[in-house]
Amino acid sequence: MDRLKNLAEWMAERNMQLDQLLNRSGLEKRVVTAILKGNYTSSPRQRERLASALGLAVDEVAWGQGMGVDHIHGHGPQFGRSP
Repeated sequence: MDRLKNLAEWMAERNMQLDQLLNRSGLEKRVVTAILKGNYTSSPRQRERLASALGLAVDEVAWGQGMGVDHIHGHGPQFGRSP
């Protein structure tokens, strides 16, 4: 199976600009921009709307979040010793 493409890659392949995606999906610009940057995890409904706007099925898009998640343990020095 080929590697899944993210939303930006599908947009480039389809020669679709952000404003076209916004019009077709009906989603807010700030939400779509955050999804494109990988700073926001989209809801199932948002994924359906974006995939549909691109003429795709939801499972044809790589929806992974681009930013790493830092796991921080403890409460900081103000609470004493951290685990």
